[in-house]
Amino acid sequence: MSMPKCLAFTLALGLNSGAAVAADTPGLGKPVSEADLALWDISIGPDGTGLPTGTGTSAQGAVIYAQKCALCHGKDGYGGNNVALTSPPGRTERTMALYVPHATTIFDFTRRAMPWPTPKTLTADETYSLTAYILARNKGIGENDVMNKETLPKVRMPNRDGFVSRYPDKK
Repeated sequence: MSMPKCLAFTLALGLNSGAAVAADTPGLGKPVSEADLALWDISIGPDGTGLPTGTGTSAQGAVIYAQKCALCHGKDGYGGNNVALTSPPGRTERTMALYVPHATTIFDFTRRAMPWPTPKTLTADETYSLTAYILARNKGIGENDVMNKETLPKVRMPNRDGFVSRYPDKK
């Protein structure tokens, strides 16, 4: 076989085998669309980048907390089977709300992982309300402060300076 014929044969064989391999795949899944990706692209930065539109207060959060959170975290944010969100009266314990350096972290985690066992089911307003409730219970904000994408990143957490950021340029 001449060199050009051998090259053409090899090329044809390679192209056909690629089609054969594609035909032999199990055909599982489907292409991911931009709309599919948007459902999972919910990261919130320390500066509030990515926060959705919405609003909430501590009073609104108290109602939601009683319905969706108290069973696991305790009636007043402590004493439940899961992590304490506030300290019992007269005690100061390291709670998530006092430990994290940014209030947006509380929003991000709550929206992403709560309520157990149905994560990602809270609306933006519910998440802002629960975040406000947790922050107010820990004296991070006033009882009547409104949390939204403008106000939440401005909350100064008590342990903000207790962390060394892996990303010092992203304050």
